[in-house]
Amino acid sequence: QLAESGGDLVQPGQSLRLSCAASGSGFVFSEWDMSWLRQAPGKGLEWVSSITHSNLRTTTTRYADSVKGRFTISRDNARNTLYLQMNSLKPEDTGVYYCATGWVTTSGTKGQGTQVTVSS
Repeated sequence: QLAESGGDLVQPGQSLRLSCAASGSGFVFSEWDMSWLRQAPGKGLEWVSSITHSNLRTTTTRYADSVKGRFTISRDNARNTLYLQMNSLKPEDTGVYYCATGWVTTSGTKGQGTQVTVSS
């Protein structure tokens, strides 16, 4: 089970940090590549960012061009939590944000989502 939190209404240029708590028997969070997805009003699901699982020697991250340099994905395996730090938010970042399993894909298992609204 994935549970997102941290969404809010903010003004352009402000920051937010989203969290995603992972739980469930048999789900070993550290062994999964994880992603953030978003869905803007009236649009389809969009991949935002991914981070590799922790069994590799190094952690790799990847970002959509639209968020590169503004968003940072990270994970805390001890807390079974995925994060998305979002800076310099723009109105076009508005949408429901989901955490999901998988690497650079929108096809993984995702949570219920958290609403982010960027508006003046």
